[in-house]
Amino acid sequence: MGAAPRCVIFRATLVFLMCQGCTVGPDYIRPDPAVPDAWRRKAVRGLRTAGADLQTWWRRLDDPLLNDLIERTRQANFDVKQALARVMQSRSLRAIAAGERVPDIDAVGSYTRARISEGILPPATGGLKRTENFYTAGGIASWEIDLWGRIRRNVESADYSLEAAFEDLRDVLVVLYADVAINYVQVRTLQARIQFAEENVKRQEATLVLTADRFKAGLVPQLDVRQAELNLARTESSIPRLKQTLKQTAHRLEVLSGQNPGTLYEELSEIRPIPKPPDDIGVGVPADLIRQRPDIRSAERRLAAQTAQIGVATALLYPQFTLFGDFLFESARGSLSGIFRAGNISWSYGPSFSWNIFDGDRIRSNIRFEEAVADEAYFDYRQTVLEALEDVENSMVAYVRECDRRDKLHDSVVAAKESVDLVTTLYRTGLVDFQNVLDMERSLFEQQDEFVSSRGTVTTNLINIYRALGGGGPSQQELM
Repeated sequence: MGAAPRCVIFRATLVFLMCQGCTVGPDYIRPDPAVPDAWRRKAVRGLRTAGADLQTWWRRLDDPLLNDLIERTRQANFDVKQALARVMQSRSLRAIAAGERVPDIDAVGSYTRARISEGILPPATGGLKRTENFYTAGGIASWEIDLWGRIRRNVESADYSLEAAFEDLRDVLVVLYADVAINYVQVRTLQARIQFAEENVKRQEATLVLTADRFKAGLVPQLDVRQAELNLARTESSIPRLKQTLKQTAHRLEVLSGQNPGTLYEELSEIRPIPKPPDDIGVGVPADLIRQRPDIRSAERRLAAQTAQIGVATALLYPQFTLFGDFLFESARGSLSGIFRAGNISWSYGPSFSWNIFDGDRIRSNIRFEEAVADEAYFDYRQTVLEALEDVENSMVAYVRECDRRDKLHDSVVAAKESVDLVTTLYRTGLVDFQNVLDMERSLFEQQDEFVSSRGTVTTNLINIYRALGGGGPSQQELM
């Protein structure tokens, strides 16, 4: 190889190395979400502002079956598998983008049989045939010199998009774990409601026997018997609907954990108490939310990815430089077996450039488009932060107020039980009419049902706090 070709290669390589740091387009700066310093004090009464253990929050409910269901869900849920597939897609797109940083090398080959016209090859020409076989085999290479950072910005965008895909997977798990826990709590709540309904049926059956005996003795009218039958039938009618809802909730739980409906009947049939919230609950501070919520992190990463795309579009305003070369064996004589002789070698190399001088403003319009998409991504990020703050505040208010309601309902159940015992005794002695007994029995059933429902709602609202804080999102290492 002569001195001149070596000089060309050296200069091209020098320019390439000197311009690696030249990257057009805006550099990404993480936006300041400007969140408040603390949650509303009235809303967090009973909750600690200390850091929360969010990674495996469901273990604080102290229910082994729930822990097992969460693990099954992580392994078998199809929403998780879809999100993981999207991560793999993003990883492949990142590899495609990174592949532009290295040369493209292609093996080529061709065979052509052609007849040359007399206008190109007169009949008197000696040594050449009018009809020949043409053979070509070898390789060609090209390498775009990334002077303006188009490839680097594209890889940067792909890196951010891959990180966003991981956050989306974490978000699926955060929501999914909360859904499994909420449905599990609902199963236990429905079982408790059915138990209370069946206890009231037994109590009201005893009341019906009492009214029937007193009617036979001529002490009360037949109306008392009919009213007792009505009250009993109304209570009994609530049980089939509760059992229906229980089955449907179990089916939802089974599907969430990647199992066929009916698979968990045996495991769930054993009645267990409603999971009880822990005594101390840490919720951290609003600034923690930005680090914990995967939907916020995903929105921020997508903003970063889109900002890099502005640089990709801007690079097209400038000339594109490419190094190219080829090394071929070419022959127009003989057979294919004789092509690989030293005399049949041909080669070429050198730099080239292209520069779009006029394109009808397409490139600049594309830059403006990418900038507008980045603006949309920024506003989406800000909106996601606001909605996350709202989500946490609402869930904390709901938890605290439902705790108050549960405590009052507990008091009402105690009072209703004592009232039923007292009014039944008075009815036996003829000091009150049967309407008082009916009112107290109905009130007892309603208060017991409300109380146990409130207990389930308290735990559900706690789960919503953990979900709103981004609890349950594993690290990338744990996901992969």
